[in-house]
Amino acid sequence: MTYRHPVRIRYGECDMQKVVFNANYLAYIDDATDTWFRQALGPFEETGFDFMVKKVAIEWQSAARFGEVLELDVSVTRWGTASFDVEVTGLVGDRSVLTATLVYVSTVPGRATARPVPPEVKAALGGPSAA
Repeated sequence: MTYRHPVRIRYGECDMQKVVFNANYLAYIDDATDTWFRQALGPFEETGFDFMVKKVAIEWQSAARFGEVLELDVSVTRWGTASFDVEVTGLVGDRSVLTATLVYVSTVPGRATARPVPPEVKAALGGPSAA
């Protein structure tokens, strides 16, 4: 299952090189992931599920610029017991901008305490081990 999240690049998100400042990509990815999870799961904290980033790897192929629409495709690519991987690919039209892999840990809301990923989360978000 893949979720697509559009981001229109605003002037203030660009640096002096006239491209998106690198740290802003993480904010875009965080917003895309959170929006997808809330659409699929509703207010997930109320169910006892939350998640935190453990690791991020980003590789850029090109830069997004002011006024462009960056399309972020988000999907779960691995389910562990208490962790899972999310892959994000970013495109402007047909041009590849970035690929990111994030390792998330399932946590107890409001605490940095790991817990198993609930089966209903796996079912709602799909993925290779969700069946």
